Amino acid sequence: MKSTIKITFLSTALAMFALPVVAQTTNPAPVTGESIQDRKENQQDRIANGVKSGELTAGETANLEKKESNLNHEEKDMRSLDNGKLTAADKTTLNQQQNQLSKQIYQDKHNSAVQNTDPKSEVGKRAENQQDRIAQGVKSGQLTAGETAHLEKNEAKINNEVRNDRAANGGKLTAQEKKQVNRQQNKMSRQIYRDKHNGRRQ
Repeated sequence: MKSTIKITFLSTALAMFALPVVAQTTNPAPVTGESIQDRKENQQDRIANGVKSGELTAGETANLEKKESNLNHEEKDMRSLDNGKLTAADKTTLNQQQNQLSKQIYQDKHNSAVQNTDPKSEVGKRAENQQDRIAQGVKSGQLTAGETAHLEKNEAKINNEVRNDRAANGGKLTAQEKKQVNRQQNKMSRQIYRDKHNGRRQ
C-alpha cells in the first residue's frame, strides 16, 4: 500500500516537473493566412489614421507604404512558389516583418514631424484635401500600398518645393509659384482619382 502511494506521488511529481518543459518545447499556434491579411489591413488603417490626423507626413507615409508594398510582393512570390499557399516558415517571416513595420508606424506617428491639418493658405488647404483623399483611399482599400507610396512621394516633393519657395521669399509664395503649385496639385488630384478608380484593391 505504502509503495503504491509512493509510486503515485512520484509519478505526480514527475508530471508536474515535465509540464513546463513540454510547454516550452510546444510550438505556438501557427500564424494563419487570414491573420496575415488582418494584420495588413490593420497596418493600413493605422497609416490612414496617421495621414488623416497629421501624425504622418507625406514623406513618412511614402516610406511606410513602400515597405508595405515590398512585403505584399514578397508574400505574392512566396504564394506562387507553393501553389497559392504560405508555408509555416513563410508566415513566420511575414509576421516578423509586419512586427518591424508596426514599430516603424508607431515611431513615425509619435515623433515630432507632423503634417498641418489646419492650414490657412489656399495652397495648404489643397494639400490637406489631397491627404484626406489619400487617407480615405487607403482606409477603403481603393489605393494599394504601391499606389499610396507613389502618391505620397509626389506629395512630399510638392511640400518640399513649397517650403523652399517660402524660405526664399520671406515665408510667402509669389503669384507665379502659387500657379505652379496649383498645376502640380491638379495633376496629383487626377492621379489620386485614377488610382482610386482603376479596379485594383488593397
